[in-house]
Amino acid sequence: MRYFIDIAYNGTNYCGWQKQPNAITVQEVLETSMSTFFRKDVQVVAAGRTDAGVHAEQLILHTDLEGLQNIDETIFKLNSFLPADISIRSIVKVLPDAHARFNAVAREYKYVVSLRKDPFLQNLAFQTFHRPDVELMNDGAALLLDYQDFQCFSRSKTDVKTYLCDIRKASWTQQEDLLTFTIEADRFLRNMVRAIVGTLLDLGHKRITIEQLHKIIQDKQRSKAGASAPAHGLYLTKVAYPEDLFIK
Repeated sequence: MRYFIDIAYNGTNYCGWQKQPNAITVQEVLETSMSTFFRKDVQVVAAGRTDAGVHAEQLILHTDLEGLQNIDETIFKLNSFLPADISIRSIVKVLPDAHARFNAVAREYKYVVSLRKDPFLQNLAFQTFHRPDVELMNDGAALLLDYQDFQCFSRSKTDVKTYLCDIRKASWTQQEDLLTFTIEADRFLRNMVRAIVGTLLDLGHKRITIEQLHKIIQDKQRSKAGASAPAHGLYLTKVAYPEDLFIK
């Protein structure tokens, strides 16, 4: 039986999601805990991967397990095997060929910026003490929806076949000293959201203009865009799928 597993984690203590030699990752910890619990080797496939220090409020995985008799009890027991910074939120039955990565139709990220030093946001938000022009950054965010090729925001020397992404929403909100950037698209390139945030902050700090932002995207060169914002302010917040994948 195939299941989708919805997990959340604080990425501070991990070298990203994906397993790698000589580094502790979320995938390694999760698969080790699940294998111990089920007393057999368990491997999972994720909707995507996050870099070191990046957090997830929702990451969807798929795996094949023998029919679970009591899912709520299974979630409770599995969570007792996991460290405090990783949590399983739900487990649901899906069609046998459902794929956490390839069947995803949308992904959403948020990036959190704190305008003051806040010890309760350490490793959870990027702290800056220069207040940017949020209205101008929203003008820049809206501009993103006019484009599809985002090579300028992609990590260099990546092996992707296309730099095309369908950005469906992108905006900044402010609540007192906290700025939150939310962006949704069908797919994202490696480092794309952090590069966008860094570039929009340059815009908000008047280091570049709207006209220059157009040119940065059109030139398709990573070196012309802004520096990537720090990883610890980034959260994967939602992965969406067609309803017909789920078994009621």
